[in-house]
Amino acid sequence: MRIQSNVGVFDIIGHIIIWFFLTIFTLGIALFFFPYSFSKFIINRSELTDDQGFAQPMHCETDVFSNFGHVILWMIITILTLGLGYAFYFYKVWAYSLNHTYIGQR
Repeated sequence: MRIQSNVGVFDIIGHIIIWFFLTIFTLGIALFFFPYSFSKFIINRSELTDDQGFAQPMHCETDVFSNFGHVILWMIITILTLGLGYAFYFYKVWAYSLNHTYIGQR
């Protein structure tokens, strides 16, 4: 089995532009929500392919409201560590997103 990502260049450019403006308009606060959007963006455009070539889509079921407490906690950690906590936060978000990912039709 393998994971195949189907992320297009124009999808990436659009995603970057949206988050660039969100970051500017929110004075950086959007960056705490970006890792969730980033991981969901990649996962939802990926599929698991078995040895016979049968592909099943991957679905990440995270949203802003279920993550809000997590965002606040890591925002505080990031501020207290003068930004160093954000690197750990990005990894924790990926782990959280993968734990909320399902294979196949939902």
